[in-house]
Amino acid sequence: MNAPIKRPLIKTQNLRLSQAGRVVLDHVNFEIALGEIVTIVGPNGSGKTSLLRALIGALQPERGIITRAENLRIGYVPQKLHIDRSLPVTVARFLSMPRRHSPAEIATALHQAGLPDLGARQMTELSGGQFQRVLLARAILDRPTLLILDEATQGLDQPGSAAFYTQIEDLRREVGCAVLMVSHELHVVMSASDRVICLNGHICCEGRPETVASAPEYRALFGTGTHGALALYRHEHSHSHDHDHDHGHAHSRDHSPEKVQ
Repeated sequence: MNAPIKRPLIKTQNLRLSQAGRVVLDHVNFEIALGEIVTIVGPNGSGKTSLLRALIGALQPERGIITRAENLRIGYVPQKLHIDRSLPVTVARFLSMPRRHSPAEIATALHQAGLPDLGARQMTELSGGQFQRVLLARAILDRPTLLILDEATQGLDQPGSAAFYTQIEDLRREVGCAVLMVSHELHVVMSASDRVICLNGHICCEGRPETVASAPEYRALFGTGTHGALALYRHEHSHSHDHDHDHGHAHSRDHSPEKVQ
């Protein structure tokens, strides 16, 4: 008996995005299914954050279609969030803004984010890693089906980043959501991914982390050093995902007009 096909939570078809009159992404065909961890990598200005903004509805496409599953719930962890240090706000109160949550819901979210028993702490007393985990807890309070992280470990050291992404893997198993991450920490974040998409104004290549790391398009952008670093962190997942198409190979993208579907 064949495994059931997992329908995408969100899907783009021939997506084109422009900002300030400049095309930042074109011919983007992307999808993510429930349970996947997908990482988007690319150089500065490659369109990573623009794609996330389009997926959450903050940026309207110039062309193309974005299809969202019925009852899609998105949790979002930004790069950073500024809190006035003169404002006394506990972690628990911060997590109850703007919508109130029960103490049990807050305790569960903090536990899943790796911060049990921290609800009474002042937000201004948190370390950088703790602060990002509170943002993670806030993003999962409403039980998202898709968790989006936009360079959420910016400013953390490498051990802190590795611990954060390990928490993301645990969270995916506990909550059962899909995870879409943007990161510049290639060797750490790729190790936690089921699939990697390399952007540079379009999708250059995509597939499993090891395959993308050895793809000519990826190496042209990032060099060969990250491939060795990836091997230090990569581990085998004990779970599997049944997709309606195979992501096991890195796919180069030729975007000459006659080849666009």
